[in-house]
Amino acid sequence: MPDPHPHPLLRLLASASMTLRGATPAHADLRSRLAGLMLVTVIVDLLAAGAGWGLEHGRGDITTFGNALFWTTTQMLTVSSQFPNPLTPGGKILDVGLELYAVTVVTSMAGTFASFFHHRSRERRAAVPAPSGRE
Repeated sequence: MPDPHPHPLLRLLASASMTLRGATPAHADLRSRLAGLMLVTVIVDLLAAGAGWGLEHGRGDITTFGNALFWTTTQMLTVSSQFPNPLTPGGKILDVGLELYAVTVVTSMAGTFASFFHHRSRERRAAVPAPSGRE
């Protein structure tokens, strides 16, 4: 039977999708943690963009909400942006807060995946019958 996903990237995405759709408690926990983390991150991004626009509007290159959203998103993704550093004290505090949040999210995701693999290995060991001791 031919592979339904001939491209390696498509195979990787299909594999990740199957992992997240798994029916074990470890899979359900991973799904809920990742969904919660993504939702909180989107909310933080939007709120920080509004705050950044309010603090930096008219003082630098952040002239629209779209610019502010781009700035906050790139700060959280790469700890850098094409825009210069914030000019106002509030903008600088917001920038540091975004960078701290980004580091926290990355470490939380690492812990979430470590927990998933730990629980998944425990589930697999529990599913294997114990040896009877006979040869």
